Amino acid sequence: MRNFFGYLHSFSKLGLVALVCFLSLIFLLIVASVVAIPIYGPESFSQLMGVSSDLSEDNISFLKFIQVVQSLGLFVIPSLILAYLFSTSITDYLKLKQKPYWSSILLAVSIILVSNPLINFTSELNSLLTLPSFLSGVENWMRQTEDSAAMLTQMFLKVESVGGLMFNILMIGLIPAIGEEFLFRGVIQRTFFEWTKSQHWAVWLSALLFSALHFQFYGFIPRAILGAMFGYLFVISGNLWLPVIAHFFNNTAAVIAYFLYGNGVMQVDPDSIGANTQNPVAALLSVVLLVVLFRWFKKKENKRNQKLIVD
Repeated sequence: MRNFFGYLHSFSKLGLVALVCFLSLIFLLIVASVVAIPIYGPESFSQLMGVSSDLSEDNISFLKFIQVVQSLGLFVIPSLILAYLFSTSITDYLKLKQKPYWSSILLAVSIILVSNPLINFTSELNSLLTLPSFLSGVENWMRQTEDSAAMLTQMFLKVESVGGLMFNILMIGLIPAIGEEFLFRGVIQRTFFEWTKSQHWAVWLSALLFSALHFQFYGFIPRAILGAMFGYLFVISGNLWLPVIAHFFNNTAAVIAYFLYGNGVMQVDPDSIGANTQNPVAALLSVVLLVVLFRWFKKKENKRNQKLIVD
């Protein structure tokens, strides 16, 4: 039966991906409900219908619990199930067996660091986009959705204790990095490659889907760029741990920066670096450095792959 799923057409595989993600999420939410109701009460589920600024600590705690459940049910568990169905070995299919080199990790982290001005610049540009007047209703809905997501993120990140910081790193840094990279790069990007026979198409299609499924429309462009960077790290290295580490570093750095900035330890808002659309110098420099680092990364990985073939 597993061989049957592995030989499905790429369109059928994508349909199976959607089905498994949906069923996994529904199942885990049902289990989470059984666990959550005795702790938070049945009325807590009303918070899922909308986010307001006057939520209590218990309400926020419940929403964080649901966030973790959603990440596990929508990304982590489905990716493992799909890798099992599509192959005889989960670790082989997801390219997880080989440990990444420390120099490769350093380069991957450096790529994320130097991309920050470009990401902030495109984020600022993205936020300025407007739709035609006849789509004003759609635009209002998109703005409201974006504002609710931003408000929820700020409530999640607003912690003062080290324990709260560590939980945020787990919830926003670690679990999404593993789950989203396993699913979008390990499964979906591979399926897009089987369909298009082009690594570039596979990288960008999975990056666009990765960004779209976050449902944060005014962050679509920078998130797609990030997704593409993760995708190329995977393509060049053939090792899924590298985009996982890069993704983890990106999210965790944002969590820590917000913690330091929100508690007055850091004076500069990290989101403001390179965000000035009137002065794109930092963003252009970021692009140049990204090209240099990716070329260096590709050169080193190609040398390693050739050495492994010879050995």
